[in-house]
Amino acid sequence: MFKTVESNEEADITEKKSKFIANIFYITSEEEAEEKIRQIKRKHNTARHHCYAYRIIRKNEIINKSSDDGEPSGTAGMPMLNILEKNNFINILVVVTRYFGGILLGTGGLVKAYSEATQKVIEKSEIVIEEEGIELEIELNYKDLENFKYYCNKNNINIIDVKYSDLATCLIEANFVEKENITSNTNLSIQKYKIIRKKYIRKNVEK
Repeated sequence: MFKTVESNEEADITEKKSKFIANIFYITSEEEAEEKIRQIKRKHNTARHHCYAYRIIRKNEIINKSSDDGEPSGTAGMPMLNILEKNNFINILVVVTRYFGGILLGTGGLVKAYSEATQKVIEKSEIVIEEEGIELEIELNYKDLENFKYYCNKNNINIIDVKYSDLATCLIEANFVEKENITSNTNLSIQKYKIIRKKYIRKNVEK
């Protein structure tokens, strides 16, 4: 289980006439991260630095990467990455663009500025939890469908799709505890169920 962001956001701070613009993105691959970084560089092509940090999960392995992009070593990318690690963020990219204001900040000032810009864009973002789960296909008699929908809504279980044939077939996403609760609940009158695939699912929106 880890935290990530629901959507892209932007925030900025100014420190001794230098402007720091932080952008945050939901990503799932290194290729996606690199493309987002290129987009920011094209958008702010006159800026002095585009520092970044990202964390993704791939085959149960967490990949961390950061860059100071010409700032003194350890003053930008690593402090940004430390914030992501400390707060258990994964599948997330933060890029902080700096427009130099003519005043040197020193190593301490740079760490402070890049950290504050990262923290500000996180605070502006809608945070969600991602956890391991499954897509589950549930077959029900039509008379039991509304009761099943009510149960899912009450327990914050997402119904992806409903198909209608001889039986009502609901495609849902659930974590493993929810799957056991659903399939063992005789009050739901489930006729048949099938696991479609494993996936990371989003739950419990936080602010």
